[in-house]
This record gives sequence, structure tokens and C-alpha cells, in this order.
Amino acid sequence: MTDLLFAGARLLDPATGLDTTADLLVRDGLILDHGANLGRPEGATVIAAEGLCLAPGLVDLRADIGEPGHEHRETIASAALAAAAGGITTFCALPDTDPALDDPALVQFVLRKGEATGGLTLLPYGAATKGCTGKELAEYGLLREAGAIAFTDGRRPIANARTMRLALSYARAFGSFVVQHPEEPSLAQGGAATEGELATRLGLPGIPPAAESMMVQRDIALARLTGGHVHFAHVSTGAALALIRAAKAEGLRVTCDTAPPYFDLNETAIGDYRTYAKLSPPLRPEADRQAVVAALADGTIDAIASDHQPRDADDKRLPFAQAEAGGAGLATLLGITLARFHGGDLKLLDALALLTVKPATLLGLPVGRLAKGAAADLVLFDLERGWQVKAGQLPGKAQNSPFDGRALEGRVVGTWKAGRRVFG
Repeated sequence: MTDLLFAGARLLDPATGLDTTADLLVRDGLILDHGANLGRPEGATVIAAEGLCLAPGLVDLRADIGEPGHEHRETIASAALAAAAGGITTFCALPDTDPALDDPALVQFVLRKGEATGGLTLLPYGAATKGCTGKELAEYGLLREAGAIAFTDGRRPIANARTMRLALSYARAFGSFVVQHPEEPSLAQGGAATEGELATRLGLPGIPPAAESMMVQRDIALARLTGGHVHFAHVSTGAALALIRAAKAEGLRVTCDTAPPYFDLNETAIGDYRTYAKLSPPLRPEADRQAVVAALADGTIDAIASDHQPRDADDKRLPFAQAEAGGAGLATLLGITLARFHGGDLKLLDALALLTVKPATLLGLPVGRLAKGAAADLVLFDLERGWQVKAGQLPGKAQNSPFDGRALEGRVVGTWKAGRRVFG
């Protein structure tokens, strides 16, 4: 493989606090060195990166894919294209597919399909319960051995407290954790928007914000009981974040992520029944959005995940209450996160840490760093370049972006996987 030299880039490594203009040299798919004036190795391909930022490839904790079972929405191959365009080099795929990833052979199938893309490390979650139905635990040991990164029922909460207690205990025994969709299902059933004035005015069935905090409170108690590690996905309310903040202060094994819609949009984005903005959990009032931003800044939130949920046009071209929840998020993950930097809410390295080293550390992966000897998973981006999100023109199959029409600053110029260019 030809040497690759990034010349004059702004190197950004949240793991070490590195923020400097320098060169970075890649050899045999690994980062060989970085620093000022590395020279030009004979035969090297030179990327003139002056004025551009070079950071570790993004690590996405949570992405839904259609395969197997819903390939009309998204395939692993099309998701890999969208991920590369967003600067993502590693992502974790949810197991609530059809069939669910509750069998070691299915976990290995997804792993192989990810490897076949050549541009993405795809790490499947194992189903926490058989069929992701919330009843009988799956075989954690076999799934872990097959390559499952952790356990979850994806978009379905583990509603039964005894089942969740067992899941936390078993996952702990195998050195892993459980990812919970924090929503009390009997309160959320049939709901389409956050309960309150807007939902009432639009005549939409509401989901009380307490549905989230109630589940968070219960599972914190179960983490205390079992010593297990619970991770809450796409946390969206200030009340839930306050509980998580207190649990961390207590020293419990509790972590969480959020997704870009919950710090960039509020419930007014559903407008007059705009189904692209129908998500699960639903968009919240402005006070909750501000609470999420504050939790990003103070470290309560451990990572930002794309929460990519592909839906096709037929899923969304329905009355709001009947339309499927979910938004495409791979290609917009970096841009929406950088909006919090441009808005003054986060420092640049802190924003990037939530997309790189923090999720990698949570997963126990040696990625998300510009370390010498590490795989050259890299994203090159222009921090100031403006662009507009346009549904219908996004990479990949899924076009159901809640950010359709959003103007952004910060555009991916190129993405490299183990030193091989996969985008740009």
C-alpha cells in the first residue's frame, strides 16, 4: 500500500487534547507518525490539507439498518455509503431486525456483511431477549462469542423489571452491558408526540415525558441492585438526565447517549404534522433541548449517536399519528454536532470526543484516536464550509431526515478506513 501523507492539516485528537497544525503519515493502513515537517516519503500520495481538520473516524453507538428483513429501507451496503459520507468508520447496528439478532449465526452474518463493504467496521448488538420481545433472555455467552458488542432490544424497551434485572446480571457476567430504550411502554402506547400544549392543539395522542424518566429511575435501581452496567439510549428529557447525573455521582455503572435531534430541534419541528420530524422518543419542549445541551457540556452524556432509523416514503406519507417514527442520521451526524460548537455550547475537542474516543472507550475499542500504530480510520472536514441538508439527495437509501432544509457549517471532505479512501 502506498504511503499517504496529510500535509498541513489541523490535527484534532480529543483523546490527548491535540489541536495543532501538522502532517500525518499513514503506512500500511496504520498511523505511522504525526508532527511538523515529516517530509515527503518517496512515492507517497500527498493530501494537501491546509485549512482542513483531520480527526479520528467517528464511532456511532447506535444505528438501525434494514438488513435483514427490511432491505427496502436500507441495506448494510447503502448504510456504509451514508456512514462514509458522514465521516463514520465504526458503527453499532441494532438487533431488532427481521429476524432479530438473537442467534450467533445472524450476528456473524451481519459482521461478514459489514466487512464486505470495505469501508466500515460494523459491530452488531445482540438481542437482549429472544426475538427482542422482552420475555426470555437470549444466549448472551454464545452471542458475545460470535461478536455481539453488547445487548439491547433496540427500539423496544425491556419492560419487565425481572427480565431487566436478569439481563443486567448476565451481561455483567460476560463483561458487557445492556442498552435500554428508556420509555415506559404502557404510558407511551399509541402516542405520537410529547404530551402538552402542542400535541393538544394538533389533536395528537401524547406521550408524557415521565415515560422516559420513570424507566430511567427503575433501571438505575436495578443497576444498583445487580452491579450491572445499564446504558440509556437517546435520552431526551431534563428529568431523566438529572437522574443519570445523580446515579453517576453515586458511582453506579450508568451511562447514556443522546442523538442530534434532541439537542438541535424541539417539538415545534413537527410543525403542521411534519412526519419527517416524528421520532422515537418524540421531540421535546425547548427546556428539555436546553437540558440536553447542558448535559453534553457537563459530561453527563457519554456519547452522541446518530440514532439512524431508515424509513421509506410509504412509512412517512401517512397521517402523523399513523406514520412510522424515525429519522435518517448518518450523513448529518458530524454537521449537526458541529452546530453546537459554532453556537458556542461546546468546545471543538469536546464535541468531537462525544463522537470518537468516548463511545470507543465505552465499547472497549482501540479506535477513535490519532495514536501512532492505530488503524488509519480518519475523517477530513472543512469546519467552515456551509451546506444544506436536502432529503432526496442524501447518500444511502434513507432520505427521511428530520433536518431537511437545515443549513449547516462543517462538511466532510474525505473519509479513510485503514488508510483507504472510502469517501470524497
